Amino acid sequence: MASARNEQLRSVPIGTGATGTRVESDSMGPIEVPAAHYWGAQTQRSLIHFSIGEDHMPKAVYHAYGYVKKAAALVNAQSGRLGHELAQAIAAAADEVIAGKLDSEFPLYVWQTGSGTQSNMNVNEVLGNRASQLLGGSLGSKRPVHPNDHVNMGQSSNDSFPTAMHIATLLAIREHTLPRLDELIDSIWSKAAEWVDVVKIGRTHLQDAVPLTVGQEWSGWTTQLRDARGRLEQALESLHELAAGGTAVGTGLNAPEGFGAEIAAKLAELTGLPLKTAPNKFAAQGSLDAMVAVSAGLRGLAVTLMKIANDMRWLASGPRAGLHELKLPANEPGSSIMPGKVNPTQQEAMVMVCLQVLGEDSIVASAGAQGNFELNAMRPVVINNVLHCARILGDASEKLRRYSIEGTELDREAVDEYVGRSLMLVTALSPHIGYDRASAIAHKADDEGSTLREAALALGVSAADFDRIVDPMRMVGDPRRDLGLTQAKRGRTR
Repeated sequence: MASARNEQLRSVPIGTGATGTRVESDSMGPIEVPAAHYWGAQTQRSLIHFSIGEDHMPKAVYHAYGYVKKAAALVNAQSGRLGHELAQAIAAAADEVIAGKLDSEFPLYVWQTGSGTQSNMNVNEVLGNRASQLLGGSLGSKRPVHPNDHVNMGQSSNDSFPTAMHIATLLAIREHTLPRLDELIDSIWSKAAEWVDVVKIGRTHLQDAVPLTVGQEWSGWTTQLRDARGRLEQALESLHELAAGGTAVGTGLNAPEGFGAEIAAKLAELTGLPLKTAPNKFAAQGSLDAMVAVSAGLRGLAVTLMKIANDMRWLASGPRAGLHELKLPANEPGSSIMPGKVNPTQQEAMVMVCLQVLGEDSIVASAGAQGNFELNAMRPVVINNVLHCARILGDASEKLRRYSIEGTELDREAVDEYVGRSLMLVTALSPHIGYDRASAIAHKADDEGSTLREAALALGVSAADFDRIVDPMRMVGDPRRDLGLTQAKRGRTR
């Protein structure tokens, strides 16, 4: 019987079929709203009072809110506080929100009240009208489903909005950012393994240093990304605790005993996320600490990605007047005036994305410090920034992998030439002939433009000793061990 009723609810097409306006009301009185839409009076007032810029509340927040409202309706129905038929209609409408079928009904701007009340009421009104429509009611009548009394039952914007924030952030990072990051890590690691034995010159302070292998260098990037990922994962755990059930100030007023734990359990069931009720709702609602931590995790990832992108830009510089150890894929023309020019565009895009993340994180941190008493009222800008950062970092990681990392090649001639010309190979001589004598050899070679070997022989080092000691491959340690690769016969790849 219930299944048949659910099918009946799902069979009612989306849309009002109306034109012009209708009159809806709230505690401030009546107001005209577009008859073609499901939103009500408070949404319409927000559109008037907060039409600031072009920054709209991310749709992911509303999709997450769909879960919150569905879970609340089902929990309220189980306790007998909400009629089963009303709960099923709200749940059916919430499923449409979750699926993005009602995205056009959420037009509000980021810049609104800091608790997210307007967005909460936007959801309540849309679900109330859509659920009423599913049950044969008239839009704007608040019958049979009332946006506050039924859709918002046992909730406040102060606990439901942070709950939606946590769910939206968890879904965005777990379903978008991390999978693309993992693919990038795998791609960089593949290159590290491929080039594990290719000796190159190291650089510190942007100056020549002792050698390492290309694989060792790229393994460093891989490990940086893995570590950044781990820190982000750890920060995400704090989002598993939900404010739902705290209502206005954390005391749970107007919510039944155990509502927080019950709605968290229902949300965990609906989303597949390990959600649980926050043990202290006063902290959950008075602060944005968990979101600040996640934003910091995204910032840490951006720092690492920027380092890698900039390293690649330097290493690919040229092709004739730069380092040009790396040959990046030529994806598009690089200049409108210089024919044949190709630029490291994916790396440049990544750097800009990372700079954007650093800036947005600074706003999140500042907003997190703006909590006053029982509520931090800076939530909309925080969720907007965090979701934006999660999105662009995921997108940029995918593009960098697909259009640069996977097609990057080595300029072996340049790599080998830099190793052969390096003065810092003299470091290997230092334990045998002393620092001062080794330094004199390096300066002599640099001043005279000779090779290190020629300078060493001129200052009394035997050819046999030089060739035995100054072996770049012996100077890099054991790169296969460093990368955890199986041992194999190592040939000299210079």
